[in-house]
Amino acid sequence: MERVDYRTFEASLERSAQLEKDLQSNPERFRVLTGDRPTGKLHVGHLFGSIENRVRLQNLGVPIFVVIADYQVLTDRDYAGDIAENVHQLVIDYIAAGLDPDGEKTFIFPHSHVPELNQLLLPFLTLVTNAELNRNPTVKEEIQASSQKNITAGMYVYPVHQAADILFCKANVVPVGKDQLPHLEITRTIARRFNTRFCAGNPVFPEPQPLISSAPLILGLDGSQKMSKSRNNAVMLSATEDETAKLIKAAKTDTDRNITYDPESRPEVANLLLIASLCTGAPPEVLAEEIGDKGASRLKAILTESLNEYLRPLRQKRQQLEQDPEYIRNVLMKGIERARQIAKETLVEVRRAMGMEY
Repeated sequence: MERVDYRTFEASLERSAQLEKDLQSNPERFRVLTGDRPTGKLHVGHLFGSIENRVRLQNLGVPIFVVIADYQVLTDRDYAGDIAENVHQLVIDYIAAGLDPDGEKTFIFPHSHVPELNQLLLPFLTLVTNAELNRNPTVKEEIQASSQKNITAGMYVYPVHQAADILFCKANVVPVGKDQLPHLEITRTIARRFNTRFCAGNPVFPEPQPLISSAPLILGLDGSQKMSKSRNNAVMLSATEDETAKLIKAAKTDTDRNITYDPESRPEVANLLLIASLCTGAPPEVLAEEIGDKGASRLKAILTESLNEYLRPLRQKRQQLEQDPEYIRNVLMKGIERARQIAKETLVEVRRAMGMEY
């Protein structure tokens, strides 16, 4: 098995670039695991930041397993909300955005309904130390951002559960942002240690490689932090055109009437230009030059028109899917069935490697 050095972000970027070329030429050699927590409907930041890349990989012919991490909703909040409804809304957003669960390449499933997957958690916990989990910078950040009064053990070990999500189906590619690399490194460590300890020379698990996202960070309409429903700065995919227009009209800009693309000095204006650029295909610098001294009102009008036009087909599809809850349920059942089939096969290999076949 190839041993890849990911000790620097630069090394990860270099390997990711090569991986992208391999995916283009040999998509059938790879299996992608990706997913989200069901905390609510998706917004424009999700669409441009991750969902469109999943659709792109699917359309290349890469098998995609999309895990809805419903158990993980319990790790960082005291009240998880209506998880079942959130799961259904997530599936609706996925399909409306272009993921195709009716083919044989894309499967969507909640990990709570794949018990064989969750049986990997205990042996995986024996392969990492408390110190390694405590050092995970992403967990530290999420603890700080947590709304919980008391931090549970689930918060510390969810990177190990995430490793089970990835490894149960032997995914060898995981699309990630820079901040998620520490999580994936724990998964790679678990895979390597399992193979070394239990099945040296005949590895059960691949060491999944990061496909680092090239998508730009989409800030919220306040222009100061990442777009998020909880921060009330997001345009939801399910919003109406009038709601979208109202939200953009209230978006924060600055006092300079001349519109320029300057992410460092003018983040609020630059973010609106960036979203408009993603919708129209025109570079943000070109859009800024076209607007010139017409001010923020013109910028917001262009963004409103381009975003609503871009989202119109998605929103029409979304409305159709909302009327067919049985179809959404069938999508989940199909995903669960396929995930369980693979997880059972993997669990047989794991038990055999550990000497636990009775």
